[in-house]
Amino acid sequence: MPDQMEIEAKKDALIQAAKRCFDLRLQTNAGGNLSVRLSSSDAIVIKPSGIGFNECTRDNLQTVDLDGTIHPSPFTPSKDLGFHLGLYRIRPDIRAIVHCHSPWATGYASAGIEIPCLTVQTIEKIGRIPLIPLSPNGGPQTEAEISPAFRDSKIVAAVLANHGTIGVGPTLTKAQYMVEILEETAHIAFVRDTLLAARGRSAADLPRFGTDAEARAATGCVDRQLA
Repeated sequence: MPDQMEIEAKKDALIQAAKRCFDLRLQTNAGGNLSVRLSSSDAIVIKPSGIGFNECTRDNLQTVDLDGTIHPSPFTPSKDLGFHLGLYRIRPDIRAIVHCHSPWATGYASAGIEIPCLTVQTIEKIGRIPLIPLSPNGGPQTEAEISPAFRDSKIVAAVLANHGTIGVGPTLTKAQYMVEILEETAHIAFVRDTLLAARGRSAADLPRFGTDAEARAATGCVDRQLA
């Protein structure tokens, strides 16, 4: 059985993350969802359908077992519950998931354009941002489309075509940081591409490394090979 004190603590953490997402305009109205895994049992706490990020409370958040069993609740489960459970099942390192419909990142995804890792922070913190297409019938992405992209343990964020973003992590804060970095990078990419187009250019140099230590280590390897 889940520990009730842990459930309440995880609910409070989820409420805090949801309100931060709302305040940063990463999510409006009742779309998107976020969840956190419990340590005391194979279960998660997740935002239900129809509840806005700014309206999350201890009373309306749901507890769901990893096998899909929904603990008694008057609320309708999130439409994306399946992909949340799927990610927790295949990645024990994932302890929290934040899924938003943030406008800049979703704009890139809706155009079918991958968000480039054009900042050193994106390279260091994310590394690669998969663009996951709609389901074969043209509907929103499900576990069948999302889980394969996250089987690679290095993947911590992805963009869903015509849908939104996903960030995962060991905590809700770190999962939320992923969607924040995605949105920030998409905004920067749009500004960069607009400025390049205004100057008649189509491309610009991208950083190869996310940290100075990585750059120096790689340079050292090259120097030794040439010696």
